[in-house]
Amino acid sequence: MIKKLASIIATVLLVLSSWGFTGVTSAQAAEINIFSVQSSPILAARRNAADAKLGEIQGKLDLNNSDVRDFRSLRGFYPTLASKIIQNAPYENVEDVLNIPGLSEKQQERLQANLDNFVVTDVADVMNSGDDRYNPGVY
Repeated sequence: MIKKLASIIATVLLVLSSWGFTGVTSAQAAEINIFSVQSSPILAARRNAADAKLGEIQGKLDLNNSDVRDFRSLRGFYPTLASKIIQNAPYENVEDVLNIPGLSEKQQERLQANLDNFVVTDVADVMNSGDDRYNPGVY
């Protein structure tokens, strides 16, 4: 008797859930079409200033905004040469990095060889507040 009752309840639940699922899917599809036609200001507002700045540099190292750890991808830059680059920022153009005082000949050669990996954008407060360029808090 209990097995028969359980199978009846299971069948009823299966029918109701498939019936409800079909109705909900149509309603959800209608809602999606409404939202996909309009542009959403909420989504645009969620992009923060740091993401916008990273979008400007397109995979290069920004001499005015990249933190010391970003320079690890370049051999011989991290941490000494990267720190010198950060200490002497801001730069007007990429070639200004070659004029850092106290560079060794080897450091100048490394910089010269990697000029294509650098970009210079305006200094962004979101990337330069406090000592975040020296210690970005990524551990």
